[in-house]
Amino acid sequence: MKFPELFDGELLPLAEAFYTIQGEGFHSGKPAFFIRLGGCDVGCSWCDAKETWNPALYEPTPIEHIVSEAMRYPSRSIVITGGEPLTYPLDKLCNLLKINNFDIFLETSGSKSMSGRFDWICLSPKKKKPPLKGMHQLASELKVIIETTEDFQWAEKNRVLVRKDCMLFLQPEWSRSKTILPIIIDYVKMNPSWNISLQIHKYMNIP
Repeated sequence: MKFPELFDGELLPLAEAFYTIQGEGFHSGKPAFFIRLGGCDVGCSWCDAKETWNPALYEPTPIEHIVSEAMRYPSRSIVITGGEPLTYPLDKLCNLLKINNFDIFLETSGSKSMSGRFDWICLSPKKKKPPLKGMHQLASELKVIIETTEDFQWAEKNRVLVRKDCMLFLQPEWSRSKTILPIIIDYVKMNPSWNISLQIHKYMNIP
């Protein structure tokens, strides 16, 4: 089946949209409306949103409907995530959100070209499909998932590519957090340019 026409981003394959507390990275604890788009070709084994990988499972949704839903809630913070949200042109969605005075935060692996305009970009690079050239310099925040001790080398490889004012976070892979978190703690104590990100939404048992 051919995937439906998205009309240059007027429609987007919306996997889910919900109001919650941001659970990761620099904006942890902030109330925000999440826009999760379907479609990702990176395919991390530990991904906690594998159901989003196939975009054909999700009805293309008019961006006006997405923004209208976001406006029902008091926070004016938006998180656009996936899947890999940069799979799609996001200029029209971002422009409509900005007209309605939203701050827009992007969560991306950096594996696709940039579109849209954002107040904060969280780059979470993946070894299987590294960020495109130039994506590191756009990052407000670098968030590297640590599953094994080998991932520290990957984190450092990406650290040298971001701007000096980019915030740096190491985040334990959830299923191995009891094992890997003590190692991350020791690493950050010895390498204080890094911070630790925890998935606090999972501790709070919220989306």
